[in-house]
Amino acid sequence: MRRLRRSSRTCWTLAVLCTTLCTVGSVACTVTDDQEMAIGRSNADSLNAALPLLHDSSVTRYITALGDRIASRTTRRDLPWTFYVVNTPAVNAFALPGGFIYVNRGLIEATSSEAELAGALAHEIGHVIERHAVKQMQSEMAARTGLSMACSLTHACKSDISHALIELGSDAAFARYSRHDEAQADSEAVENTFRAGIDPRGVPALFEKLLQRREQDPTPLDGWFSDHPLEETRIRHSQQLIASIDPEELLGLEVDSPDYRAMKRQLRQLPEPPLPQPARDDSVPETTDDTMPE
Repeated sequence: MRRLRRSSRTCWTLAVLCTTLCTVGSVACTVTDDQEMAIGRSNADSLNAALPLLHDSSVTRYITALGDRIASRTTRRDLPWTFYVVNTPAVNAFALPGGFIYVNRGLIEATSSEAELAGALAHEIGHVIERHAVKQMQSEMAARTGLSMACSLTHACKSDISHALIELGSDAAFARYSRHDEAQADSEAVENTFRAGIDPRGVPALFEKLLQRREQDPTPLDGWFSDHPLEETRIRHSQQLIASIDPEELLGLEVDSPDYRAMKRQLRQLPEPPLPQPARDDSVPETTDDTMPE
């Protein structure tokens, strides 16, 4: 209950923050870079208190290095990019405003090359570069903006966050990206993996793999396809972008690496991720001992 109340206060704080930026009922909210980072950091604090983050130093160090390698070549390289691994078998990843990127263990395990994993990270980085979540905020009126964004990102104002966030927000703000947003993030992924010296063909390769896996076993991929509408047109779009690159420039780009293979070996040696816990019924009073409430 203490954690839930703290997260509810976060929702209220962000609601006040965004409301002060708007003229009630008439003007869309304008969010500066500094405000974007503050909102992302506040939400990240709430998420990190609720999510089962993976605390293996070698795995998180590798993901951070790979993410920084991509983000440092982007138009928003000056953001304080931060990368987290969520210890869940669900295949998914998401981004918060301001450069906070989360990738699930299940997605890492689903990749078979560094280029595929880089494509997934670069896609989420692309959402931040294009400020997709922020643009959603700016299109809301002042009375709704801060609260709806904060609560949808944290789920703290709807239900027990420790349960809802395990599922990584199937109805969260970052799950409402339009097909146009997804296409823009795909374009950023192709461009920025290429800039980082990583083969951009890992982007469509991962998409194709996820589509094939959904046909065989859809359940672990429910979150990904809910948050990232994926169609053959998106695969063709990324392939067309890659086809526009001089083939000679694709020669020698990194597809795999010893560090990637070492990270995957380390991941296989770790205990299995915890299963999601059922939501707590907050209507039942908490007790401090084993005595059932009367």
